[in-house]
Amino acid sequence: MRLGCFAIDGEARLGLARGEEWVVDAAAAQRRLSEAGLVADGPLTGGDVRAVIEDWDGPAGQALRALHHALETAGDANWLAPGAGVVFALEEVEMLPPLGTPRKNVLCLGKNYADHAREMKSERPEYPVVFSKATSSLTGHGSGILRHRGVTDQLDYEGELAVVVGRRARGVSRKEAMDYIFGYTLINDVTARDWQRRHLQWHLGKSFDTFCPMGPFVVPKEDAPPIQEMVLETRVNGELRQRGRLTDLIFDIPTILEVISAGITLEPGDVIATGTPAGVGMGFQPPRFLDVGDRIEISVNGIGTLRNWVIEG
Repeated sequence: MRLGCFAIDGEARLGLARGEEWVVDAAAAQRRLSEAGLVADGPLTGGDVRAVIEDWDGPAGQALRALHHALETAGDANWLAPGAGVVFALEEVEMLPPLGTPRKNVLCLGKNYADHAREMKSERPEYPVVFSKATSSLTGHGSGILRHRGVTDQLDYEGELAVVVGRRARGVSRKEAMDYIFGYTLINDVTARDWQRRHLQWHLGKSFDTFCPMGPFVVPKEDAPPIQEMVLETRVNGELRQRGRLTDLIFDIPTILEVISAGITLEPGDVIATGTPAGVGMGFQPPRFLDVGDRIEISVNGIGTLRNWVIEG
């Protein structure tokens, strides 16, 4: 199962992935299936994925799992055909950040792959390097990344796997950390490198408008591959730039959760990006920064592909 949020005519809708390029309107599918007596009606309305995560063991989560199972057995029902008002191509709808606006900034790990630390001419960190991206930087799959011409001359990409918190977490131990993870999504940690260096901190250079593409979907951990099988790849205009195994993280996901939750209460729907491998534009000689028209695709097997373009603005 992969769940997300999309909009048609400004109306946010809860969506389920169907293949790689299609999304199902969950509420519309539920109405069709309930008419056939295959699922109960309600409570899947609107596009609030976070609310579903908060109620994953309650009515909303149970209804979504039942709907997903019924869709898998629905076969080629006429109402599942494109144009029938239930299934839409990703390219014909507005894909929103799958978790809407989280309660807090997106938390991120810096220099969490040894090869990336080396390409940035940094030492391997002794402790996790944690920073945040403003929620106002969020945008969805298929949307434009603003060039911010005249503001930055060093627009860069960073492909990352992000974890989504599923339960309220404070003082979580490494041993129990995975019990608090709902699932995974993808993030492009877009960065203005000149601002990152100039201001001696990372928040400004990583929080410009549109600098946090996320999605297209969230995958519950029970439906995702084991971490040891996940491989992250980033392509720019079809060229492979980054490739890293999630087992290459310097600080693994349980350690990240233990460190952050020691003093910060995490809530369902909070997002933590785990870091990026070598191959960012800044790491090339000479650097290969992004410009208008560039297409960035970030993929993790079993999670999906996040695709965005750089646009003027």
